Amino acid sequence: MEEDNQEFFWIKSEGTKKLATQNLVEGNQVYKEKLITKKGIEFRLWEPFRSKLAASIMNGLEVFPFQNKSKVLYLGVSTGTTISHISDIVGPSGIIFGVEHASRVARDFLDRVATYRKNIIPILQDARKPKEYFSIFGKVDVVYVDIAQPDQTEIAMANCKMFLKKNGYLFLVIKTRSIDVTKSPKRIIDEEIQKVKESFDILQTIDLHPYDKDHAMVIAKFHE
Repeated sequence: MEEDNQEFFWIKSEGTKKLATQNLVEGNQVYKEKLITKKGIEFRLWEPFRSKLAASIMNGLEVFPFQNKSKVLYLGVSTGTTISHISDIVGPSGIIFGVEHASRVARDFLDRVATYRKNIIPILQDARKPKEYFSIFGKVDVVYVDIAQPDQTEIAMANCKMFLKKNGYLFLVIKTRSIDVTKSPKRIIDEEIQKVKESFDILQTIDLHPYDKDHAMVIAKFHE
């Protein structure tokens, strides 16, 4: 087992090094991921084909601001795979505000994840209307955005302006096919990055291939 600043771990499983987080809720699985116990501590394998944050780590992510006690705003939690691993990392003293609008996946997220994890506050709202979230208090360290909308970058910016602290981080998943199917993915990514640059310093752009096709993760630092 190799430690990586305690935030995530590399664990040998079936002869290969796999990404894992220490399970906040022992015995609890979210998406049938494998549980492994080492030295009396339970870890959950973190599957990069199911989580864009894990895919980013596999593809050379350089900045990892999710830490013990972090406050995170997560837009587009879906059924809760990635947010469950962030929940492991930020621990009992951290907090994640999880925004999801689609009622079907929100039900899965509530049943499988939010019910068991006290550091997740579910917000069943449209990410386009950040003024309507009533449960967020204070500013957050990280805004993580994984939504399939043509105006996903504008939605991300509006949320950052309301809730992200100065020098906080944005993790923006650019889903090129949700923005425009007629343009090349590279051109779309470049255009979206230009929008982010108005308020942020771009730290890294990661192609998520082979885990996700035509997706990029943009990591940026807020300078207001």
